[in-house]
Amino acid sequence: MIDKDTPVYMISVVAKIAGVHPQTLRFYENEGLIKPSRTEGKTRLYSERDLIRIKRIVSLTRERGVNVAGTQLILNLEEDIEKLFTALASRLSEEVKEEICNLLEELDFEELNIEKLIQILKP
Repeated sequence: MIDKDTPVYMISVVAKIAGVHPQTLRFYENEGLIKPSRTEGKTRLYSERDLIRIKRIVSLTRERGVNVAGTQLILNLEEDIEKLFTALASRLSEEVKEEICNLLEELDFEELNIEKLIQILKP
């Protein structure tokens, strides 16, 4: 089984799955939003994690109308929140983790990916 970080998808496949033109992926790369792996022949290869990120970028830019700078900021903030929850998960008791998970489920967050944060706390 291939893990989420193994680069296996070529640009044409990712473009088709994400519903964008390959040039759009090159633009995202030039803007620093994505960083695909490269083969020795310089072919771009994308991982499952890259594909998830690209879908998030497409969602923010196309569906929400966020510009590139705003998209970068949002992605950075989401990564920071994940890092925070990962650090907390390693330091908190199971009882406290359970309380936080319950609180996350009770509160009505409009944008926060609650499922992902709960998954971090309860591996």
